Amino acid sequence: MTAEPLSDATSNESVSYTRQSDSWRTESEAVGSETALTVSPVDPDVTTDLLGGLAIETSEDIEVPPRLIDQVIGQERARDIVTKAAQQRRHVMMIGSPGTGKSMLSKAMAELLPKESVQDVLVYHNPNDGNKPKVRTVPSGKGKRIVEAHKEEARKAGQFRSFLMWGIIFVVLGYSILVAGELLLGILAAGILFLMFRYGSRRRSGLIPNLLVSTDSESTAPFVDATGSHAGALLGDVRHDPYQSGGLETPSHDRVEAGGIHRANKGVLFVDEINTLDLRSQQHLLTAMQEREFSITGQSERSSGAMVKTEPVPTDFVLVAAGNLDAMVNIHPALRSRIKGYGYEVYMEDTVEDTPEMRQKYARFVAQEVAKDDRLPPFTREAIAEVVLEAQRRAGRKGQLTVEFRTLGGLVRVAGDVARSEDATVTTRDHVLQAKRRARSIEQQIADGYIERRKDYDIAMADGSVVGRVNGLAVMGEDSGIVLPVMAEVTPSQGPGSVIATGKLQDIAREAVQNVSAIIKKHSGTTLHGRDVHIQFVQAGQGGVDGDSASVTIATAVISALEGIGVDQSTAMTGSLSVRGDVLPVGGITHKIEAAAKAGMSTVIIPAANVQDVMVEAEYREMVDIVPVSHISEVLAHALDGEPETDSLVGRLAEFTDTVFDGVGRGGSPSPQ
Repeated sequence: MTAEPLSDATSNESVSYTRQSDSWRTESEAVGSETALTVSPVDPDVTTDLLGGLAIETSEDIEVPPRLIDQVIGQERARDIVTKAAQQRRHVMMIGSPGTGKSMLSKAMAELLPKESVQDVLVYHNPNDGNKPKVRTVPSGKGKRIVEAHKEEARKAGQFRSFLMWGIIFVVLGYSILVAGELLLGILAAGILFLMFRYGSRRRSGLIPNLLVSTDSESTAPFVDATGSHAGALLGDVRHDPYQSGGLETPSHDRVEAGGIHRANKGVLFVDEINTLDLRSQQHLLTAMQEREFSITGQSERSSGAMVKTEPVPTDFVLVAAGNLDAMVNIHPALRSRIKGYGYEVYMEDTVEDTPEMRQKYARFVAQEVAKDDRLPPFTREAIAEVVLEAQRRAGRKGQLTVEFRTLGGLVRVAGDVARSEDATVTTRDHVLQAKRRARSIEQQIADGYIERRKDYDIAMADGSVVGRVNGLAVMGEDSGIVLPVMAEVTPSQGPGSVIATGKLQDIAREAVQNVSAIIKKHSGTTLHGRDVHIQFVQAGQGGVDGDSASVTIATAVISALEGIGVDQSTAMTGSLSVRGDVLPVGGITHKIEAAAKAGMSTVIIPAANVQDVMVEAEYREMVDIVPVSHISEVLAHALDGEPETDSLVGRLAEFTDTVFDGVGRGGSPSPQ
């Protein structure tokens, strides 16, 4: 089925959506369009445009800023907050999707903090109570010199004691043999003297302080990543001593280990996935933040270290807590209140506006990744342009670029690896295209496998006409689409009748089924009373179905079953449906279209509001026609086979649509919330 001319959603002008070599676009956009897909990145002018007008040959021509804070891209608000927080030593909580720059901003914050205030921490033996070691702070680098001085003093004292010991032993042995004539008694006395001197030397060496925290090698303020740390690694610990008496024990101050909160003193403590810390650790973390000092004790009650508790150790750190949105649920309320009252909360952006200046920064991002890896060949301008194009595509929205740089950086590294495997001196656009095929996510690989297996067993049909069966489209994970057939059957009921859906539907999907039921009841000439409507999501998988993007598919399948009209199986569709029959925009539109193309579909019906978000890979652009729709009647007009009678439900829906919008002008679908 080919796409028919549709009425424009805002001006009632006739707009035809045609399949072109590079993209789909309206005839009114054919001149002067700035959409990335309307041009080929091989064109030199297009490459320059994708680079924001940057005149370079390779990534080596792009200067990489030395400071991390200047390398941050697309998170201007977060960068400004981190800069202010570093100046005022404020805590920061960053919430956002993985790979959006939270850890990089945290490291940048450590660079902005003054290095002059950094301290070393020493732990000394307490002669009054060995289980309460003393703590002393000194300027950075001095702690190491103090320990070396004590070791040198202990070494000299040990040499003198050793010389004295052997001298006394020789005297005792000589007296025993030459004067007393008691060799055995002399050997016994020499042994006792040896043990006495050795015991004394051990106690002497135990007086050397333990350098708990050393910042001598730090070029900036300390940065400690305590993500996933257990209690001992975060709060400090005291090692267990199996020999606790008899002169063989290890002094308690030598068994003290610093935690992340102590090593981050005068620096930054970064804790990602803050909600994974248990409540006890979060409470202690809050105490360390409030008091700016925290004593170290053994974390295990069964360890001898539990008897040791040091004097308070400085913990004057800046906390940068990070996480996804679910982190807000399990974070300790008092800890969040502390951050909120003495710092900042910032939500990390997922996308950023696509401007020439921002495209230049994305080109610089490629140069940064190449410089950071130090093994990748430089990228050509065409290769960089392809990476920018991929950033546009992954954003999923017109005029936006993705800010999930971790996955984008993975693409850069895979492309560089491909170039190295070919012994290429530069990374070309072809290498980037190969990397995109190789660096598929697990979800993409699974989805592609599903599509191939369904072809083998004719689960996903791509031709013919079947009553009550529609090829829906769904998203698996974040970046892969899949064809999800939906079947409907209407049967007599022994009761009042109901809508029965199977396939492990989640809450949002169940609500979508109810919306479809409302439309059927309103516009059907005959009531559903006494009839059951069965809806099946074919092979939905263990995860079930969530979201309402299948509601248009459900409505089409049910109406087909009610009217006995076949559905074109070469057509796939996606879209959310309101109770009034409006087709609303959905997410993942690009991945869904590509999934339909892989499955052999020739037509894809999408919400009209999603047309601007379509950024399909070049290899799929010639494979399918895209039909934008605004109302369920338009969906049925394209998906159902044959010419239904005017008194059918299809005709009544179309008549209802024309009546409502007659002389008014149909408005476009609202944007997704």
